[in-house]
Amino acid sequence: MAAERSRGSNSSEIRNPVLAELGELHKGRKKIQPTGRTIRKFYQEAAPKLQHPLLTLDAEQRDEVAAAFAQVIQEKKYTCYACAVMPDHVHILIRKHKFTDEQIAEHLMTASRYRLIERGFREKTHPTWIAGFGWTVFQFDPDDMRRTIRYIEDNPRKGRLPEQKWPFVAPYDGWPLHSGHSPNSPYARALRDAGRYPQ
Repeated sequence: MAAERSRGSNSSEIRNPVLAELGELHKGRKKIQPTGRTIRKFYQEAAPKLQHPLLTLDAEQRDEVAAAFAQVIQEKKYTCYACAVMPDHVHILIRKHKFTDEQIAEHLMTASRYRLIERGFREKTHPTWIAGFGWTVFQFDPDDMRRTIRYIEDNPRKGRLPEQKWPFVAPYDGWPLHSGHSPNSPYARALRDAGRYPQ
């Protein structure tokens, strides 16, 4: 299960020396997240150094991103358990699929970028999403899945946005311990080894 944030990067180096002035590169998610004030200050300092303008998603654009996600999820037959489209990032929880998390992210990011361009919200040269595939986490513990779903669903409220209910989001079915699952699946065995498999 990949929890995708379509901002953030897995870059291992800073290729533009102008950006190096902004600070050291930190790969992955920091254990202690910076304050909102620190992030806003970073954006203010970074904006004039960037090749493309920093653009956020307003309500109409967030709907367009969600519509692109809906199309991809239907075409690729993904199962999505939660999604929050925020002004400057996305959280989405997709059930494990034959595609890798990088491929899933690419499908979602590419489709949403093209849709925003087609609707006139972005120039063709604007990347929309930052390079890379965001921050991904694989989860197979139902408790962790439910916690992540709550976290994603709560994001709009924390961002002072209306509640988001997307039609492509399916009710959580307990995966990988959903009805009819194999007790000998790799996930069930891992949960059993960890003492988390229901008796």
